[in-house]
Amino acid sequence: MAEQDRHTTGSGRLVTGTAWVVLLLGLWLWGREATDVREVVSRPATGDMAAAGRPPDIPLPPAHAPLGDALPQRLDIPGLGVEAPVVARGLDAEGAIEPPPFDQPGSVGWYADGATPGAAGTALLVGHVDTETRPAVFYEISTLEPGETLRVVRDDGEAAEFTVDDVQVLARDGFDAQQAYGPRATGRAELRLITCGGTFDRATNGYTANVVVSAYLTGTGP
Repeated sequence: MAEQDRHTTGSGRLVTGTAWVVLLLGLWLWGREATDVREVVSRPATGDMAAAGRPPDIPLPPAHAPLGDALPQRLDIPGLGVEAPVVARGLDAEGAIEPPPFDQPGSVGWYADGATPGAAGTALLVGHVDTETRPAVFYEISTLEPGETLRVVRDDGEAAEFTVDDVQVLARDGFDAQQAYGPRATGRAELRLITCGGTFDRATNGYTANVVVSAYLTGTGP
């Protein structure tokens, strides 16, 4: 991907008032309990473009059987050089997942009332795209491509290894939580990485879109 595209998501003013995905509790409980959903595959996009669709010649590995529950400790994104501690988070008063505090821009928040990464269902991880002065942990996740690997180190001593199968930039106007958070296939362990994307809107002091990286469990490691 061109260098100018790799930095679209984090370009412009770096802001403290980063707007976050509004995830209503009822929608999340739906997503946690459901196991059947459509196959949706697309390739990365930045800015306000919709993701474009993964070329058919990119082979993806078969899904690994879900693991048991274990708490996430660290998220590794080898392709981006990310090794980030994971902290448990809940919902705020408006029903949105609370991201890590802004004084922890290198940390990733895990929605602790949802699935654990590697277990059956869809686990949600949120991270800041930037702060007022610098990029944050999820600054470049819009540049991930299908087939890349994500690893979540768990407190049972096992690492859940996920393969990216979908990266989308979803506009906030008409945002479809079911499309973003719903599981993609029956019985899989899935993962979502979520941050802000699009362009910065000075009128609302927030971004115009959300980046949603979808991945599924394909193996384990130490």
